[in-house]
Amino acid sequence: MTANHPTGLRVQARLLARIAGALYVLNTVTSIISFYGPKNQLAYVSGLFAIATYIGVVVLFYILFEPVNRMVSLLAATAGMAGNIMGLLSTFHVIEFKMIFMAFFGFYCALIGYLIFRSTFLPRVLGTLMALAGLGYLTFLWPWLGSALNPYNMIPGAIGEWSLTIWLLVKGVDQQRWEEHCAATE
Repeated sequence: MTANHPTGLRVQARLLARIAGALYVLNTVTSIISFYGPKNQLAYVSGLFAIATYIGVVVLFYILFEPVNRMVSLLAATAGMAGNIMGLLSTFHVIEFKMIFMAFFGFYCALIGYLIFRSTFLPRVLGTLMALAGLGYLTFLWPWLGSALNPYNMIPGAIGEWSLTIWLLVKGVDQQRWEEHCAATE
């Protein structure tokens, strides 16, 4: 079953959600290799792949959450893309690698958490977990705090993002409730 998205696209939200979940898995695996693996060609390629997959997640989440709140979804997508750009610039050594770019993902996760909480097509607990993930990443706004708390400030992110990822892979979204959001924005 497909619905008309506010952009006029015909969208099967459950399929998009599952694709986003698969991209999230790929992002996580390649990010771990890039961040914690040996600093060689594999880490470099993994970093680029991680960025590409997260761009996919950001775009798909924008499409999925736009019917909930267009402006907040756009703000979240902007924060997610800014984090990806910072990661890309770091990968190409245009800027020095610092975890402060994680703060962009903090804003992103917090806003996605809000959108999930406001939606009716995903469980609210996932929204709460994503908001907590965002708070953990936001500690990187203050580099000394983020560094002092690392890796403990990453734990809420792992819990929130992996809970959402597993839900998206197994259940997707409630298509009927997603369509109700779309109908409300027409």
